[in-house]
Amino acid sequence: PPAHAVASSQTPAQHQLLPQGSVKEAGCSSSPDDIKVFFQHITLPYCVQDNVERLFTRFVEEGKATVRLREPAVDVCVSKADVSNLKNFLSAVRLAHQGADIGTLPLSPLVPAKTSEVEKPKTKMIITSRRDYPLTKSFPYSLEHLQASYCKLARIDTRVLCLKKLRKLDLSHNHIKQLPATIGDLVCLQELNLHNNHLESFSVALCNSTLQKSLQFLDLSQNKIKALPIQFCQLRELVNLKLDDNELIRLPFKVGQLSHLRFLSAARNKLPFLPSDFRKLSLENLDLFGNPFEQSNPLVPNIQLKIPLTLLECAARATVNYRIPYGCHLLPSHLCEDLQVAKTCQCGSACLSSFIQITVTMNLHHVAHTVVLVDNMGGTEAPVICYFCSLDCYSQFLDRYLQSNG
Repeated sequence: PPAHAVASSQTPAQHQLLPQGSVKEAGCSSSPDDIKVFFQHITLPYCVQDNVERLFTRFVEEGKATVRLREPAVDVCVSKADVSNLKNFLSAVRLAHQGADIGTLPLSPLVPAKTSEVEKPKTKMIITSRRDYPLTKSFPYSLEHLQASYCKLARIDTRVLCLKKLRKLDLSHNHIKQLPATIGDLVCLQELNLHNNHLESFSVALCNSTLQKSLQFLDLSQNKIKALPIQFCQLRELVNLKLDDNELIRLPFKVGQLSHLRFLSAARNKLPFLPSDFRKLSLENLDLFGNPFEQSNPLVPNIQLKIPLTLLECAARATVNYRIPYGCHLLPSHLCEDLQVAKTCQCGSACLSSFIQITVTMNLHHVAHTVVLVDNMGGTEAPVICYFCSLDCYSQFLDRYLQSNG
């Protein structure tokens, strides 16, 4: 019968049984101080004579045992073994440790296990109750999909943050209030589900992490988020974004930078209007139902013009309009920060703090193939902010607007 074994480079204080790898029966080669263990079809020779620090045999009747070696400092952990064969194996190890002659060792020739008998690394784990959540055991490092829902978690387990192969992490229906920046160290993470938690924010650190290159699905629905940082739009691989049932008063200023986004839902929030950059999106499905959108009125502008323009405004406009490369190593940091939120006039010029702002009505079918009605009246329109860098630009827009609505 097959036994499962693995060589572990853990210290004695870290001893544990690991049911991975496989051997048919333990055996020895031409010398009594050499035991060969098959681990995933790789033969690992260990010197046994005068090299066994301890044998763990408490669970031998369950087919489990561990041989702790001194050099190298490894544990050979055996589980799922035939009890009789395991006892013979341990007896052989004792005799080999004592330097017994090979002829006295109760061993049979080594036969590698069949592929079907080797336990494959675990890649998926589904936990749907607090009772089933592992409190003392580690998560398998081979996990690629982990779901831990309805577990009443108040924070993300640090053991989860060590699972570097994770591609899908589902922590929905918990009590998580804050996300650790170390989630950004999960370099393979493509899907993150945080539906129905107690989140109030999404940190800038996560927006600047390796998630920029990997994250494609993000569910932040049914939380308590009021706003997302400007840097959120650096998550440019996002394809599906769920923001429903939060307390959002605005969408990210540069949302148009999410060029791969195809599915966006932000229903039942507190959005009064959409950002100007929203026009740049190209979606397959859009759901903005249940937001308190304001009635747009281009004839009532919010004028924030400053005449003459400040030196900071002139510098910012020139940097953007002439496409001058910039960074904190070239320009003052406060100017770089202001440039990140530079507005774009209808004429294509940039403006910073001197502008005219209005809202205009946009049919959402201009940015999405399928649109969920925004209200119970069957509407598919929503107000979008527009900016103008000068009175001339606003006047030209007003003339066109009055002619088309005259």
